[in-house]
Amino acid sequence: MPSPLRPEQRRFPLHVHISVMFTFLLLLTGVVLGLFNYRQTTHIILSSSEKLFNRIEQDVRLDISATYQPIRHLLSLLGDYPATQALNLEQRLPLLKPFSQSLTDNPSLASLYLGYANGDFFMVRPLRTAALKSLFNAPDAAAYQVWSIEHDLQGASHSQSLFFDQTLTQLSRKDNPEDSYDPRSRAWFANARQQTEQITTEPYVFFSTRNVGTTLARRSGEHAVIGADMTLAALSATLSKHVVTPSTEIALFDAQGNAVAYPDSSRLIVDDSTAHLVKAADLSPSLHALLSDAPTANRLEADGRQWIVARSSIQEGGPQGLQLALLVPEDELLVDAYRMRWQGALITLATLLMCLPLGWLISRILVKPLHALVKEADAIRSFDFNFPLTRRSPVLEVDQLSVSMARMKDTLASFFRITDTLGAETRFAPLLQRVLFETVQIAQAQAGLIYLRENDSSRMEPYGLIIDGAPQLLETFDIHGHDLQTSSGPAWFQQLVSANNVVSNLGVDQAGDLQRILLAMASPRVHLIGIRLHNRHNETIGLLILLVNDSGTPADMEKLRPDRIAFLQAVSGAAAVSIESQRLQDRQKQLLDAFIQLLAGAIDAKSPYTGGHCQRVPELTLMLAQAAAASKAPAFSAYQPTEDEWEALHIAAWLHDCGKVTTPEYVVDKATKLETINDRIHEIRTRFEVLKRDAWISYWQALALGGDEPSLADLRDTNLRALDEDFAFIARCNLGSEAMAEADLQRLDKLSRITWMRTLDDRLGVSWEENKRQARTPAPTLPVSEKLLADKPAHLLERNENELIPEDNPWGFKLDVPRYKFNRGELYNLSITRGTLTREERYIINHHMVQTIMMLSHLPFPSHLDSIAEIAGGHHEKMDGSGYPKRLRREEMSLPARMMAIADIFEALTAADRPYKKAKSLSEALGIMATMSREAHIDAQLFGLFINEGVYMQYAVRFLDPQQIDAVDPASLLRKAGLVA
Repeated sequence: MPSPLRPEQRRFPLHVHISVMFTFLLLLTGVVLGLFNYRQTTHIILSSSEKLFNRIEQDVRLDISATYQPIRHLLSLLGDYPATQALNLEQRLPLLKPFSQSLTDNPSLASLYLGYANGDFFMVRPLRTAALKSLFNAPDAAAYQVWSIEHDLQGASHSQSLFFDQTLTQLSRKDNPEDSYDPRSRAWFANARQQTEQITTEPYVFFSTRNVGTTLARRSGEHAVIGADMTLAALSATLSKHVVTPSTEIALFDAQGNAVAYPDSSRLIVDDSTAHLVKAADLSPSLHALLSDAPTANRLEADGRQWIVARSSIQEGGPQGLQLALLVPEDELLVDAYRMRWQGALITLATLLMCLPLGWLISRILVKPLHALVKEADAIRSFDFNFPLTRRSPVLEVDQLSVSMARMKDTLASFFRITDTLGAETRFAPLLQRVLFETVQIAQAQAGLIYLRENDSSRMEPYGLIIDGAPQLLETFDIHGHDLQTSSGPAWFQQLVSANNVVSNLGVDQAGDLQRILLAMASPRVHLIGIRLHNRHNETIGLLILLVNDSGTPADMEKLRPDRIAFLQAVSGAAAVSIESQRLQDRQKQLLDAFIQLLAGAIDAKSPYTGGHCQRVPELTLMLAQAAAASKAPAFSAYQPTEDEWEALHIAAWLHDCGKVTTPEYVVDKATKLETINDRIHEIRTRFEVLKRDAWISYWQALALGGDEPSLADLRDTNLRALDEDFAFIARCNLGSEAMAEADLQRLDKLSRITWMRTLDDRLGVSWEENKRQARTPAPTLPVSEKLLADKPAHLLERNENELIPEDNPWGFKLDVPRYKFNRGELYNLSITRGTLTREERYIINHHMVQTIMMLSHLPFPSHLDSIAEIAGGHHEKMDGSGYPKRLRREEMSLPARMMAIADIFEALTAADRPYKKAKSLSEALGIMATMSREAHIDAQLFGLFINEGVYMQYAVRFLDPQQIDAVDPASLLRKAGLVA
């Protein structure tokens, strides 16, 4: 059965569930209805749009048919009119009356005309607009123009225009001498002559009027063709009536894609060098998309919008007929559906907002009795046991829950108070006293005793005793330990070996070594409650014994109830965990401390010349830290380390040089300049021996050749003395005990030019790695003359790429890395101006700080020890930022890190186990450090504390040779350090 306290998932009040469910159902209903209405409305509108498109198409078809059919009938009638066969203008003028009447009855007609096989032409054109009158220079009263072209017998043409008013009275006549029009060259004439039926041309732009129209023509007799120019402007007006929405696109176009009718008829003609019809695809992006790509079903996406489209063909309008395109934006077509959807959403939201308070009020009334219990449960969950009790409820189940919760709260309050108290103790002895005190108080006992198991043995030893609320000394009561694996203990002890708890009644006679406790309690009989303390592995780690006076009253039995014993056992379980955790933590600290000291000892043991450094620096650091903590100076008033900070300082001081495990011993212990694993001065000594033998050989050879013995002997002795002096000089340079003067460097350079003869191959018997370096230069032919002090390419050892430190390294190291790992050139090493280390070797020595920081940064220290790497890694930094490895300034370093720097320097100056220098006396070391303080290499305030509090003397008494301890003048040191005027 799951516990009601287990936070498996987030819980909400019941009224919230009711309100949310009510709101969700209402919202779901509104959404479903809204979507249903939207889909239905959309379906209805789309279905209606198809019917609408069909009706528009039918209307356009009817309009076109109504336009073309009367003209066809008219042509059929007029084509048989006798005057159409007349041979001259005078005979043809009677046609003016029927033609004018036909033009009046058919406003879409632009003109009626006859073309003859001999090239004659007779046209009647209505002048309906002032623009036409102006175009043909007609009188203002003119209503009709008669355009006549006649040919004489010689074939010469005569073109003239006659203008008539509304009553067909002639107003004027004018010749058109430049007129070259010939009807026989026109397509309508040629096509009509070849066919017996009427023909209809493709729509085009009329030459004279710039109107869009088409020509209908038929044969009239054997030699004539009657034609009618019909404008299509009415079709554009018809299309404009069928615009469904503001953005609707509708157009008529021919088989070549030329637009014939469009709501905006002014866009139909492109009037550039030659007037022609615009392409329908150029009228709008949506028409372009429709004519370019076949739409999916009746949908098209163009110009960033979704369109409903329809496209159909119409037989009228030319030999290949016309096509109708209709596009309506979906968002405009479905605007009513959108409106209904949002209206439905708003109605749902309004209904929801009106119903929410009602649902909330009803749910609050229903769950109000539970609300107080919820708050009380939340308070218990937050470990607030002072929350007022919930009022009794008339609802049986709620009332029972309220009573149970009150009892649970009391129990939990007691349990958490005890566990919090136990968890707050970080020291072992006070923890045991607290365990005893709390359990004795809960059990209402008069005495309590605790036994603990000794390490890994099976013996239980007494560790604490309380009588009447006061701790007692165990020695006073002579209480003995007992072994878990023997049966020699008292009965209650033997029972606890296998049981979790035991309750028994003891008299003084059965009490054994507990008799003195009973006497102190002034009780001849007691109730003993024994509880076994066990760890997570169910191993016995201790025993808790509680002694309750046996007064013989029912109150005694109340204290021994099973539920009270169970509660005591639960409390003792928490106590057992605290005890075990404390002991484990103490053991882990002991193990860590032992490991740290083991590592520090190993580092010192690695180099016999630095033995004890890692042991002495922590002692000196601790002395300085204690002085800072006790100081009343403003600079140190805030330095009050906690127990955790003392532990971090202790570990950092012991591990401050742990990176030295990676430093080669022959570099750390390099006592001479030519020393590596062995001192290479012996090689140079051998070369001098060879040169001295050469001097003797030269002497004997010259003497054998008859040379003067005294002069040869003087020359020999002079050469030998010079070689002895030169070797003595080189040997002195090799010691590195004094700074090299410029004259010494010049002498070394001069000596390096002395040559000697090598006859043996120096590439035999050496390691493959050295052979690899020697291969950088070709092998010389033996014998070969070599310099006495050589810097050879083979002396340069390359640095591995993994040893390079990038500038953006995560630790913030700022080191100048030498190009080579080692430079073992003999002249290069002997030319070291101070000490015995080359630049490369000094980098290796300094690199131990990099390794220290990296090693400590990778150790999983607990959070309170996070500062160890910073403290341990800063003792070679300088306050002016010129130190290594991070070039930190004073304000970037913690106070303990600055303490480490002073401790490390003072120990190094006074250490008597360094091969390359003599130990400084106390005054010499402090004088050097005073100079370093003035030059901002060490912390001036800490150095002043080091002097004023006599920390140096505390260290000197314990660790320095008495001969090193000389007189020290603190005042002069402080002046030299710049701390006092």
